[in-house]
Amino acid sequence: MRFALLLAVLLAPAMLPAQSNPHGLQPVLERELQTPEVAVYQLQQYLMKRVPKLVVPATGEAWTAEGARIRKRVLENTIFHGWPRAWVDAPPKFEDLGVVAGGKGYRMRKLRYEIVPGFQAVAILYEPENVSGKAPGVVNVNGHVGAPGKSVEYKQKRCINQALRGMYALNLEWLGCGELDLPENTHTFQAHMDITGTAGVGLFYLAMRKGLDYLYQHPQVDRERIAVTGLSGGGWQTITLSSLDERVKLATPVAGYSSMTSRIERFMDIGDNEQQASDFFVGQDFTHLTAMMAPRPTLLIYNAEDSCCFIGPMVKPELYDPVVPFFRLYGKQDAFAWHENRDPADHNYQLDNRQAFYQFVNRHFGLSGPEQEIPVAGEIKSYEELKVGLPQDNLTILGLARKLASQIQRE
Repeated sequence: MRFALLLAVLLAPAMLPAQSNPHGLQPVLERELQTPEVAVYQLQQYLMKRVPKLVVPATGEAWTAEGARIRKRVLENTIFHGWPRAWVDAPPKFEDLGVVAGGKGYRMRKLRYEIVPGFQAVAILYEPENVSGKAPGVVNVNGHVGAPGKSVEYKQKRCINQALRGMYALNLEWLGCGELDLPENTHTFQAHMDITGTAGVGLFYLAMRKGLDYLYQHPQVDRERIAVTGLSGGGWQTITLSSLDERVKLATPVAGYSSMTSRIERFMDIGDNEQQASDFFVGQDFTHLTAMMAPRPTLLIYNAEDSCCFIGPMVKPELYDPVVPFFRLYGKQDAFAWHENRDPADHNYQLDNRQAFYQFVNRHFGLSGPEQEIPVAGEIKSYEELKVGLPQDNLTILGLARKLASQIQRE
């Protein structure tokens, strides 16, 4: 009897005319049970309790061991989840497409390389002239610059200056930018790769790691002096690649990421799909990745009034201050630095930020180059002059997702 009564109560709404009349349902569904502000606040409180905590260990040796565990977990369980091992372990395949005349003291070389079979990217190598012995190398990664890609003015100035200071500067194109600026390379298509069972973030990681592979194998590059730097999405690439690959000996991410706490509090800090990849924050946060740089020299650059994201004064207490003790564990607190840009203070890698990088790399790589930027405005090349060229049938992010989906086999 009780069951029958309960069943009648549960089924009663289904017998109301409103259930078959959409107009009758509308007043019920429009009624606000809770304000959006309250819902957002409750969700933020829920997420805050689940942000992985950064705990300072007793010794540097303990943190080195923990960093190795995090590195292994992130690479195997997240970044390369579902990836064919042959693609992950494939040696770098670069084509040298010839030299482009540069200014006095350096030359440029056009390169095309394979990320995975069927998917190629491009790069420009800035080579210093008259180098004796092995020289430092720098992987320069892009942010969301759109159509200009690797030809964007401030990046060219940085790469030329690196070459004039005796460094091999590799200027990588980024997915969705420059020569890879295609609708099907929009970063949200990473999610399409995810649903095939192959982590989309792995494509972004391999695209930049191949550049590191190239410099590491270059006969004129000193393997103990390889750096990575970039703005915005390039800052995210910088900390991700540098923390997870110990071949990187110095990192300078610029306005590129923040802690999970910042992302929960400020939606402007969330970023694209690759910056919040599936399972990426299970067990670690970007604070952990930053701490994993210890004791390798690391300069964090942020802008005081950033119009995009990651506002310097808001990021520092959550990202820089908690990591200082980790460098102190190794007696290397001088290797961890913070630079807050106030001119022009918006989202940029302009002169003030570039000079902060030159000064930092001079100090830690033992270079004698000037701390001020060498004027090279007259040597900036056009997009067409730096264009390398890609195959007509080159894969895209969405195209790779389709290819992976077509290979799924079910019993």
